Amino acid sequence: MFASSDGLCGIGELAEGAGVTVKTVRFYSDRGLLPEASRSAGGHRRYGPQALDRLRLIRSLRALGLGVPEVRRIVDEGHVEGGAGGALEAAVAGRLREVGSELRALRWREAALRLVQEAPPGEQADRLRLVGAVSVPPSTAPLVRFWRGWLPARMPAGAVGAFLDVAVPQPPDDPAPAQVLAFARLNALTLGPCPGTAQPQPEAHRAAGARGAAVLYTGLAEAYELAGAHLRRGREPHPGEALDGFVAAYTSAYGMRDTPGFRRRLAGQLAADPRLDGYWELVAEVNTAPGGRPEPTPGTAHDWLLAALAAQTGVVPDQGTSPRQSKRRASPGLGA
Repeated sequence: MFASSDGLCGIGELAEGAGVTVKTVRFYSDRGLLPEASRSAGGHRRYGPQALDRLRLIRSLRALGLGVPEVRRIVDEGHVEGGAGGALEAAVAGRLREVGSELRALRWREAALRLVQEAPPGEQADRLRLVGAVSVPPSTAPLVRFWRGWLPARMPAGAVGAFLDVAVPQPPDDPAPAQVLAFARLNALTLGPCPGTAQPQPEAHRAAGARGAAVLYTGLAEAYELAGAHLRRGREPHPGEALDGFVAAYTSAYGMRDTPGFRRRLAGQLAADPRLDGYWELVAEVNTAPGGRPEPTPGTAHDWLLAALAAQTGVVPDQGTSPRQSKRRASPGLGA
């Protein structure tokens, strides 16, 4: 390509060969990405034969959205065609993660815009307020903070993590407008002020303590999984393995025996405890794809088990609500 006797070319010839502007070549040269072979007597930049391939590589990497520092690491590693180096692999993987995050944010914005566009008359302002309070991409941090404040103090980290895995729904990557609305309402629910100075705590937290609560929540998770299988089949609440496991979670945490009297007292305690039914209803909406069948949540599983316990003991569950929000009551364990 280079017609000069010394095998070098000027900046204009190099730019033309690579299909870029002289300004672009100068930019990369000034940042050390494209070293000059020499300078002419007049001070003009001169480049060697390898500069063209290097410039084309730089242009390709930049077209993928890679930053100058990443491009420098790749070209300095001596990347050649047919042999992808570690710097290239790391940069491409990182850029893929960034693009994925950008796409999720765009899909969330699109669904949020449709949510506002499709709002019934008089509801646009309320929906704007709700979705405007959610970060993009959406964060679960407010929900996590809420539950960490609700769980017993000094509860083992492993038990807390296991609870958060089921209690905090992940925002869908490609949400429908209804899922955006449900997540935005969850966000507002957990950021809202509590009446008094603290969140309402169930009796189970005080009776079991931090260590006992870990035992309790582990047992409840197993019972909720069994109850979820009945819910998926549309079965009515009834005694059986799921209910026995539910009660066993409390007897293990309290260090007591499973007797008819204990079950009656437990049913009465759970019926009187505060609950968060509204939270779990929104979780179900977030987790349900359009046209899909709602999956059981810890809240619906807890209600199924409590109904089975009430039917067995004759204790009628309390249907009252707390002052914080309609249908918001906080039950013990994962059924909160």
